[in-house]
Amino acid sequence: MSDLEIQAGLAGAAARRQTGRGLGTRFGTRFGGRVGLTEVLAAGFVLFLLLAAFAPGLVAPGDPLAIDPRAAFQPPSSAHSFGTDESGRDVYTRVSHGTGGSLQIGVAATLIGLGLGAVLGIIAGMLGSIVDFTVNRLLEVMFAFPGLLLALLFIMVFGPGPATATLAVGLATAPGYARIIRAQLVSVRSSAFVEAATVLGRSRTRILVRHILPNTLAPLLVLGTLGIGQAIIWAAALSYLGLGAKPPAAEWGAMLSAGRTYLNTAVWMSFFPGLFVVLTAISATVLGRAIERRLRHA
Repeated sequence: MSDLEIQAGLAGAAARRQTGRGLGTRFGTRFGGRVGLTEVLAAGFVLFLLLAAFAPGLVAPGDPLAIDPRAAFQPPSSAHSFGTDESGRDVYTRVSHGTGGSLQIGVAATLIGLGLGAVLGIIAGMLGSIVDFTVNRLLEVMFAFPGLLLALLFIMVFGPGPATATLAVGLATAPGYARIIRAQLVSVRSSAFVEAATVLGRSRTRILVRHILPNTLAPLLVLGTLGIGQAIIWAAALSYLGLGAKPPAAEWGAMLSAGRTYLNTAVWMSFFPGLFVVLTAISATVLGRAIERRLRHA
């Protein structure tokens, strides 16, 4: 039995588990009904975010830092669709231009968390019971602190700023990723196709590289997509507390922090940045779960 036949057997077993799902049902689940519409809306919003991140001038041609005191605190109107802030800056322009920074922090923090989590999970799952016990105890200590509190402790040691906030969020999310990856690795290591490869005399390195790691790391795409929304929320929370980007930076968390003083008189200053944070997290989650379903039914 070759490596290709082992992989084919695994794919066949996965296909057989999908009993009771006809072609029409699967097609309807993927492309029809409310789920399909939700995915389309989420994808459209993400495309808008990507356009705003890479070409903000096309979405909002103005200067996000240009002040006009005479236009301060104007409510949403045809001239300023999201209103203006205390310095007369257009809120829509600032939200659009702040997309790049917010997404950059979210993606970078997610990559840091996934990378560290993958390393810890693989070490725990592959290097024997003593190492597994040690890594698990380390993860339990990290889990003893709420994620945001762990990020705050990191910032207290190394100082506030966007780079520090990104590292803090990445480190705070790493333990969760590590546990998921370790559990996946242990499950794959004890699966039938790995046992078959062992019986056929494949080397441990070959089994690890050809069978265990590809099937263990496959869920990382889904985990990363789901984690971006969480990372953006945490980064915005840190900026809101004054530990991330500082005003007048056009970053969603910093805009929320600046607008909290004027909630009674100019609620739009905080509403629209907060709305973008929420919609980004929801869209990332919807697309992540859609990718998970596609991979599960593939």
